[in-house]
Amino acid sequence: MDPAYDRSSKTEGGEFVNGSPTIAPAIDLQVPTSGPIPRQVSVEEGYQRWAETYDHTPNPLLALEERCLLPLLPNIAGKRVLDLACGTGRWLEKLSAKRPELAIGVDQSQAMLAVAREKPAIGVRLARANCLKLPFHNAVFDLAICSFALQHIGELDELATEWWRVMRAPANLYITDLHPKAYEAGWRTGFRDRQGAMQIETASHSEAEIVTLFNNVGFELVQAIECFVGEPERPVFESAGKLRIFDTARAVPAIMILHFQSGSGAANT
Repeated sequence: MDPAYDRSSKTEGGEFVNGSPTIAPAIDLQVPTSGPIPRQVSVEEGYQRWAETYDHTPNPLLALEERCLLPLLPNIAGKRVLDLACGTGRWLEKLSAKRPELAIGVDQSQAMLAVAREKPAIGVRLARANCLKLPFHNAVFDLAICSFALQHIGELDELATEWWRVMRAPANLYITDLHPKAYEAGWRTGFRDRQGAMQIETASHSEAEIVTLFNNVGFELVQAIECFVGEPERPVFESAGKLRIFDTARAVPAIMILHFQSGSGAANT
């Protein structure tokens, strides 16, 4: 085990990015309607309030992400894996079930981490830290996932440099986010609580911007995938009370998945 991990669960540091911590969202599919405009909240406030119900709300885009991303993941038995901006540990649970040597999640939100910590498959393998300042030594991890977090991060050049630092080549990095075309169409990260509908502060990054900045530090793009909502997600839309927007939603690429590899071998993957 990397020595830095022994300290990571106590890490409280890490700067805020554009005034907001890097923490992982789920997406409440908020396609523009003629109804009231949701109230805007900061990333910090949004996930503090959302943590309690985060795992219990039917979410079409999370279902779509799992359907598209799971088949892409390689065998990680005996590997070291990192869930960046892990939130409540949704992906960390799945990774932990694949018999890695080590699986760790990092997030800035205390509330989200508190939920993750209660899951038996995760326990204490968590660190409160900013994704721009990870509490690990160089060249530790063989695979990393970052799910729906780049929309909360401004300094992608610093982010790419830091993530490159902790990966040991040839490592795989999988980034998912709301597709820029969906963002242009008005889709936003949000949730509902007793005070009504909320939207969390976000900013969209183009595929070209992300690829360029990650290429600059040494990552090679292996695959870029556009994911569209389909029939497998229809029951989730229905459970979420959003079946009325299903046909509208499926016409727009909903999720962008970018698979990078650090070091040699990307072309042969």
